[in-house]
Amino acid sequence: MKKTLLSLAVLLLIGTFAYSQVNSIRGSVTDLSSNVNLKNATISILNAKDSTLYKFSRVAENGAFNFQNLKKGDFILLVTYPEYADFVNKFTLDSVNKSIDFKTIDMKTKAKLLNEVIIKGQAAAIKIKGDTTEFNAAAYKIQPNDRVEDLLKKFPGVTVDAQGKITAQGKTVEKVLVDGEEFFGDDPTLVTKNLRADMVDKVQLFEKSSDQAAFTGVDDGQKKQTLNIVLKEDKKQGYFGKVDAGYGTDDFYQVQAMFNKFKAKEKIAAYFTTSNTGKTGLGWDDAGKYGASGNMEVTDDGMIMMSSSDELDGGGRYWGEGIPKANNGGLHYENKWNSDKQSINTNYKVGGLNVKTNKNTISQNNLPTGIFNTNSDNITESDMFRQKVDATYNLKIDTTSNLKVTIDGSIKNTESNNSYTSIGTRGDNSLLNTSSRSANNESKQQLFNLNAFYTKKLKKAGRNYSINISQAFNKSNSEGYMKSDNNFFNEDEVLTRNELINQFKDNDIITNRLASNITYNEPLSKFLNLVANYGITFSNSKADRKTYDASIDGRYDQLNTEFSNNFQADQLINQIGACLLYTSPSPRDLRV
Repeated sequence: MKKTLLSLAVLLLIGTFAYSQVNSIRGSVTDLSSNVNLKNATISILNAKDSTLYKFSRVAENGAFNFQNLKKGDFILLVTYPEYADFVNKFTLDSVNKSIDFKTIDMKTKAKLLNEVIIKGQAAAIKIKGDTTEFNAAAYKIQPNDRVEDLLKKFPGVTVDAQGKITAQGKTVEKVLVDGEEFFGDDPTLVTKNLRADMVDKVQLFEKSSDQAAFTGVDDGQKKQTLNIVLKEDKKQGYFGKVDAGYGTDDFYQVQAMFNKFKAKEKIAAYFTTSNTGKTGLGWDDAGKYGASGNMEVTDDGMIMMSSSDELDGGGRYWGEGIPKANNGGLHYENKWNSDKQSINTNYKVGGLNVKTNKNTISQNNLPTGIFNTNSDNITESDMFRQKVDATYNLKIDTTSNLKVTIDGSIKNTESNNSYTSIGTRGDNSLLNTSSRSANNESKQQLFNLNAFYTKKLKKAGRNYSINISQAFNKSNSEGYMKSDNNFFNEDEVLTRNELINQFKDNDIITNRLASNITYNEPLSKFLNLVANYGITFSNSKADRKTYDASIDGRYDQLNTEFSNNFQADQLINQIGACLLYTSPSPRDLRV
């Protein structure tokens, strides 16, 4: 009994001693001027010696924070919150100061206290300047051949999953830039999985405003968590690529090769694909990585819309039937010069697609008047060959004005042949009808688009105007033959009616559209904007569609007026409009 009591006493003494050695800090983060707890504020504990990160957390809902089981030493407490000045305080944990209560930390907005805090030190791991957190790559140990994503995994508050998705400070990283520029597209994994970690000087984490907000100066609330990879001066060039190839049974194959080269602001990319597996071009992800571009359209209210409907990028006209044989290739070039005041982005793409289908369909219709069965065969072959070139030139005239010119043109040739036969029977298997149809068509299409977009900021923040001029030209010619022989039978299988069609069709279509639009934006307050615009559009369309029936001697010289027309349409549109845009203020904006 005495031994048991003695053991309990020893354990209590050990527990009390261990608890007395626990080092901790606590406190709360508040804006006392508005009496609001700043939940999710970032709390960082840095080693005072070299400013490396020791602990990292976020403020709770009630504004409180608490760190337990800290080691002894000299530290720096760093508190950050968007649009607030950083709070910095040195403290020491030792045998005398085991627990420190910072009580209420009163944060000041930058509007009231315009101070920048930079934590400096020998090879500092982290620097914080305003809303940007900067990681010094040299402060983290990497292995030979590590990629950028391996480096990111070492940063506090940053995670990278198996698919390459990056999360920083609880938010998904949507953009990864290289030296402040997009790197062959808008896919973060293209940078993180292809660039070596030893090429990196530093990594900056911030929230990037939308292009529209950057131009107008009006916060539209659209921000993306962004990483900017800053390369070492001697590492701002290189190349990478990949080759995927596969071969299977029944002579199915698929090959995709890509190459990318970069040097400072200059980037070159090339790709080639060939397959008969149903993959008719670059996948949607790869198309964005290797120079595929979309179309820009400015709407009547001045909004910029981006879209992509390129058959060569998206896979041609293949609907999942038959065996497609596809060959596609492309070149991409982009560069910036004159202190980034001028830039060019251009692409050339070429592609061909051949699809053959042989389809048999058996169907049955059960109607009140009886049962009808149909057995049909459809054989189709189509060929498409297309070339496209596009270029975008951007000129920063000065700090307040910008001119962007986009031009693209394409030539497409298509040829198709279709043969269709069917037999229809009644429920008692008596002959109902027969059909035989053949059609072939050849077409040529020429497309040309030009767009010039000028933007100008005025002295007052948020006051600006833009002018957009665009032209779209489309010319197509198609011709083809259609032959159809349909027979109908009564219940005794006696032919009662025959319909024979033998025609030649020739279509010529030209459309031309010229449009201009001017938009003016006037900020009425911090949260209210007036947007006014005026647009004028002139379009001209010509369509000459002719259908000829075959004469007795087989010549197609009998004009069929029912299926022919020839018209021209001119249209002039004037449009004026205005709207008020209201942005709901955040609680932080109301406090300021």
